[in-house]
Amino acid sequence: MSKIVERCAGIDIGKRFLLCSVLTGAANAEPASQTRRFDTNVRDLEEMSEWLKQENVTHVVMESTGSYWIPVFNILESHFVIVLANPEEVKNRKGHKTDRKDAEHLADLLRHNHVRASYIPLNRFVSCVI
Repeated sequence: MSKIVERCAGIDIGKRFLLCSVLTGAANAEPASQTRRFDTNVRDLEEMSEWLKQENVTHVVMESTGSYWIPVFNILESHFVIVLANPEEVKNRKGHKTDRKDAEHLADLLRHNHVRASYIPLNRFVSCVI
């Protein structure tokens, strides 16, 4: 049986906004779920980071969607274990796609340790500082 992450979040990232779904609860219980919408400006991303800290989240997963993930990663990386997932490996079922469901699906995959982290080259961030 794989390790359960008891306090995790999944983020569905878009160009204008993102949805963040938090799952919390003991490994042997059904987790409580909360989802919130945030704009992609720095103030809202910092607000999301504060919310995740208040929820005692330890791990966060997001898809490597174009370059939209970079500002989110930059703001969260010093506070949480970040798993950057390849979109091909974490696709949700066809016909059931919504941003909210994608965020919840990502969080559920992370909770059950079913996401493999992508390699992030360090030089990618040189020109992407916020």
